[in-house]
Formats: sequence, structure tokens, C-alpha cells
Amino acid sequence: MSEYVFLFNGAAVSVFGGVLSAAYCDVLKTTRNRRVFACCMVVCLLLQATIYTLFESAFLHYLYPLTVHLPLFLILFLLCKRAIWSLFCVLLAYMCCQPRRWFALLAAAFLPDIALVQPLAEIAVTLPLLFLLLRLIAPVVQKMSAYSVRSQCNLGVVPAIYYIFDYITTVYTDLLTNGTLLAVEFMPFVCCAAFLVFLRYSFMEVQARNRLEQVQQSLDIQLHQSVREIDALRRSQELTRRYRHDLRHHLQYLSACIESGKTAQAQSYISDICEQIEAFSVQHYCENEAANLLLSSFAGRAAAGGVGFHVRGSLGAQLPISDVDLCVLLSNALENALHACIPIAAEKDACAIDVQFYERSGKLFLQISNPCTQTVRFENGIPVSSREGHGIGVQSICEIVRRCGGVYTFLLRDEQFILRLSL
Repeated sequence: MSEYVFLFNGAAVSVFGGVLSAAYCDVLKTTRNRRVFACCMVVCLLLQATIYTLFESAFLHYLYPLTVHLPLFLILFLLCKRAIWSLFCVLLAYMCCQPRRWFALLAAAFLPDIALVQPLAEIAVTLPLLFLLLRLIAPVVQKMSAYSVRSQCNLGVVPAIYYIFDYITTVYTDLLTNGTLLAVEFMPFVCCAAFLVFLRYSFMEVQARNRLEQVQQSLDIQLHQSVREIDALRRSQELTRRYRHDLRHHLQYLSACIESGKTAQAQSYISDICEQIEAFSVQHYCENEAANLLLSSFAGRAAAGGVGFHVRGSLGAQLPISDVDLCVLLSNALENALHACIPIAAEKDACAIDVQFYERSGKLFLQISNPCTQTVRFENGIPVSSREGHGIGVQSICEIVRRCGGVYTFLLRDEQFILRLSL
């Protein structure tokens, strides 16, 4: 009776691991693949039964990698044509057999007087555990097939180590059952090392995500400023078309004023028209398109808030930093300056943002100063804010300057906040 139980348990664990491997590899979608896989499993089970009949059960455990795992890997590779992914699925499925064994050992610990409790418990938990893994884990693993080969190799390190450790210490030797300290402490060591590697990997992923968010932020800023620029150009174009349409009427009025000797009135009329045209024109500050776009946009926002906006300097079309970094620097710096000035402009008449920049010897120099009547707290020379959602712009500025190998300075002097950059 015990031989049949052990034989059935061996068949159950083979089917458990095989179905799980195929589900992880996502190769059972078509009828053809299901038939090929079923034939492979039947052949593996017959081969195991033959070896079990002719030899001892221990010998079957020795040959298990060759009689089950290798054919399973080959059939998965044949069906999906991806060697690394097929190997990962086989190793992961083998590791998932561990909960099945552990639940059986738990049952044996609580029911030591029942004969064959461990293999019977393994058989009993096979289907429920397989259902849970197919329902909860398999869809997640299937989506990982789109990961790069490098990521798949990283994911397969722990299952591979577990596979080698389990066979060396429990099948080919008895190091684990004898309580050899080196073997007992190995898997805790692997867990610790895996966690540390995961910690480092997670940190790098967060850093990469932050950089992508920064790029996305700069692209959003560029898009926002471009929309404003287009809107300004559209208004300017409409005004030009309107004045061109009304040009005949303007000329007739001016001609009547001149004939009547009303030169002052004609001159005033011309000045009014020029002011209206100038109000809708896009200002030109420098040759760099990205910088000019941002400066023109912030000049309009400053004027709408009653804040002066003075720009001095010149920039070429090509700068030592990318347009993305330039947009992040200027947008965050000018946004902070504008937020500081608008409350002051509501109380005082004289309030202006002063922008100075120039390029020399491959270096970009930028200074932005604005009135600041509030108390600013500095940490390591960097202004910090306790308000939620604030201070991100300053962090972005510092990050870009450090990455470009430049220097930055934040000063608060005589109620003037000054930002200086050199990169």
C-alpha cells in the first residue's frame, strides 16, 4: 500500500510542477500545444514508473532532473522558443513545490501517529495549492515574460540557487538532514543577500523613475509654454489680419486728420495703433528658442500679476545643457520667483524679477533675483519649505546642476532672494 501511495504522490508532484511550469510559460493557449504538453507529461510519468519499478526510489530521485526537469524545459522551449524564460519557469515551479512539502510536514508534526500522513497530506494539498498558484501567481509571472533577458536572469537567481541547494543537501547528500551548520545557515544567507540586492535594485529603480518624472515634468512645462506661445502668436496673427483689413479705414482717417491740420491727433492715433500691435507681439530675448519661449511666457504672466520682468544678457542657439534641463532650470526658478513676487506686488507698486544670463567659454551663467519679504529657512545652503508639495523645484534645480558638474548658490540679502548658477 505504501508503495502505491509514494508512486501516486510522485506522479502528483510531477503533474503539479509540469502544469505550473506550462502555466507560467503561458504555452497552453492552443489545442496543439496542450496535446503536445500532455503527451510529454505522459512519457515522463511512464519513464518514472519504469525507473521506480526497476530500481530503488532513491535512484529515481537522483535521476529526477534528467527524467522530468530536462524534458520539461525542452518541451517548453520547443513551444515558446525562449530558452531563458523556459528555464526560469521550470525553476520557479520547482520552488513552488516547497509549500506543498511544508504543509505536509506540518500535518505530520501534528498527526505523528497516522501512517503515511506526509505523502497523503502532500496529495491532499496538491489541487488546492495548484488552483491558488494558477489563479494568483501565474498571471503575474506571464506578464514578466515581456521583461528583458537581463531582468529574467535576475528574477531566476533565487529559484536557481534554491534548486541547486535542495538537490545538493537533500538528494545527493544528507547535509541538511544531518543538521550541518553550513547547510542550515545557507538559505537564510541567501534570503539576506537577495534582500540586500533587491534593496539596491529598488533604489536604482526609484532613481530612474525620478529621472523619468523629471523629464516628464520638463516636457509638460515645454508643452504648456508652447501652448501659450502658440496662443500669443495666434492673437498676434488675428490682430495683424484685423489691422490689415481695417488699414484702408485707418489711412482714410489719418488722411482726413492731415488735411484738416490735426497732426497731433493723427500722431496720437498712430501711437495707439502701435501700442495695440506691440501688446500682442511675442517678445524676443535671446537666440535660444527654448529660453526665449519660457522668458516670453513668464514675462506675460508677470505682467498679468503686476510684477516687473527685466531680462539682460544673451544666449546662443546651442548651449552646454540640453533644452530639457534648461526648461526645468528656468521654469522652476522663475515659477518660484513669480510666486514670491505676486503677494508683494499686491501691496507695493515696485516689484520686479531680474534675470541675467550669458554664455562664455562653454559655460552658462544665470542669475535670477526677486524681492522676498518672508523668512527663508536654509539647510546646507539650500532653501527648504515645510509646506507640502513645495521645494520640489529647488531639488530639481540642484539635481540638474550637480549632474552637469556645475555650482549653485542661493542667497537672501536685503530682502532680495538671489539664485546663481554656473554650469
